[in-house]
Amino acid sequence: MTNPILATDSYKQSHFRQYPPEATRISAYIEARENDFSNGVLFFGLQAFWKASLSQPITLENIDEARELCRRHGVPFNDEGWQIILSEHSGLLPLEIKALPEGMLVPNGVPLVQVENTDERLPWLSTFIETALLRAVWYPSTVATLSLRCKEVIYKGLVQTSEDPDGQIQFKLHDFGARGVSSAESAALGGMAHLVNFAGTDTMEALNAAIDFYDADMPGFSIPAAEHSTMTSWGASREADAYTNMIDEFGGEGSLVAVVSDSYDLDHAVDQLWGGKLRERVLAKGGTLVVRPDSGDPVTTPIRVIEKLWNHYGGRENAKGYRVLNDAVRVIQGDGMTVETIEKLVTQLVDEGWSIDNIAFGMGGGLLQHVNRDTLRFAMKANAMKIADGTWQDVAKRPATDPAKASKAGRQAVVAVNGTLKAKRLDEVSDEEDLLQPVFRNGDLLSHQAFEDIRIRADEALRKAV
Repeated sequence: MTNPILATDSYKQSHFRQYPPEATRISAYIEARENDFSNGVLFFGLQAFWKASLSQPITLENIDEARELCRRHGVPFNDEGWQIILSEHSGLLPLEIKALPEGMLVPNGVPLVQVENTDERLPWLSTFIETALLRAVWYPSTVATLSLRCKEVIYKGLVQTSEDPDGQIQFKLHDFGARGVSSAESAALGGMAHLVNFAGTDTMEALNAAIDFYDADMPGFSIPAAEHSTMTSWGASREADAYTNMIDEFGGEGSLVAVVSDSYDLDHAVDQLWGGKLRERVLAKGGTLVVRPDSGDPVTTPIRVIEKLWNHYGGRENAKGYRVLNDAVRVIQGDGMTVETIEKLVTQLVDEGWSIDNIAFGMGGGLLQHVNRDTLRFAMKANAMKIADGTWQDVAKRPATDPAKASKAGRQAVVAVNGTLKAKRLDEVSDEEDLLQPVFRNGDLLSHQAFEDIRIRADEALRKAV
């Protein structure tokens, strides 16, 4: 949607007539409510929304288009309000947005963002942008949270079984989700959110997003890898030739190359080809072959492959007493991976004496697409209204049929109490205590956050959780 006046729900076009006549300002906040998925949310994505959307002024053409569409659609249009924004604010939205630092792991029920109109003739504007603002926050924050949950599981396994858990973790979960999402924008935002936690990705749109919106250097990396089309194009009778070509083209000291090996018979490929006919070639070439099973049970299959590679290539027992394959071979499991199956796989590997060094994990649609606004129960609600005499009145909902949907009354602040973030009323704390700080006002970005700083905060959250 290139017209910001239309990046909202239809019914919001009529809200300028619905607020009380004495209203001059409306405050609203965003939070992840209590949910069954995670005890907290890894906040991310707001700065990207400012750079992609809020920094772009509305135009007369936007107003004309929206007016005509609303007329034909059957909803009112706030011509006067939008003309004020165009003529008196240079088309930039007169809003102040306060937010927590991105990369923070925030408990459920604690506000992440708070927004308020700065032009007192336009109290409707704060909640008019709910649709665009909420989806700009819930989606990347939910993907970042999912990615972090996976990271916690994998890192715990590494701490127990690896001699170098910190050196290993960054490349243990690879993003294969670009083809499984609904749009290029989703690939960019979701893939970028994953890169807050990991450095492995095949979602190239995420790289530009992190560079453009957060001044990242090069946030993600990948390696040469086969897919079924490139392997099966050689034909079943030349499967060994297809694998040989991968080693010859991409192998070598210090290299990694991933080869999908289940196009015909995975056990035959591992035992007779990688472990037999091609074994000496793999060892002589140098580097690391990463065998990828892509079918079968997502827990038992990769373990079986690791066992077979151990039988053919050997390895060592590390200082923690866990088996590590010969550096020439590793495994990646990208099929059927979820938080739950990753945890099962890690647990079984540890129970059977294998170091998590031996395996990497991949996720596709499960990482970038199998989430929605209700995964973390995100919501944006009005919490206060300033009236003509300058005082603020509480605004809140208290549905008797679902008390869990009750919203917060009064403008909010976030404070740290013994290291834990808590929501409090703004009028109860000092400016210095409030962690919700202005990041946007009237078209200007007030606080730029670098991608590496966000990664550092997310990593601190991991250390506290593990």
